[in-house]
Amino acid sequence: MSSALVPVSPFPSGPSSRSFVSGPAAAAERTRVEYFRDPANDHLHANVWFGPHTEGPPDSVHGGAIAAVLDEAMGAVCWMNGHPVVAARITINYVHLTPLGFSGKVESWIDQIEGRKIFIKSHLKDEHGKLHAHGESLFIELLPEMKARLDTARQRRDS
Repeated sequence: MSSALVPVSPFPSGPSSRSFVSGPAAAAERTRVEYFRDPANDHLHANVWFGPHTEGPPDSVHGGAIAAVLDEAMGAVCWMNGHPVVAARITINYVHLTPLGFSGKVESWIDQIEGRKIFIKSHLKDEHGKLHAHGESLFIELLPEMKARLDTARQRRDS
């Protein structure tokens, strides 16, 4: 990550207090995620930490915890760039076991857009640049009436 990165809240109403991945309940013992944007491009960057409540194999992060972080980051890059979306397909490839207490970097970016289909790529690396996991996904841009329904639910939740 470059020093030009600026903190960003990629979702319309900011972080949800109920987010499984990046909400305050997750931050205590599960995951901590801080999002950043490089003004020079459309990529989303994140600092991530996996705590003791993400354990899968002994002393290692559960693959589902890694998938959840990459899923949120891939959706977030779409929302950050003006594409309200929901996931249709997510594929995660695990390269190395990720130890509990791991602090690393996530990067996600829009690879291709075909109508309402948005193809995303992402990766999780350690502080030395070692790849731990990478993902590819297909997100579908919401129709206006679907987005309006989500906006109404978000307002109801936040009031």
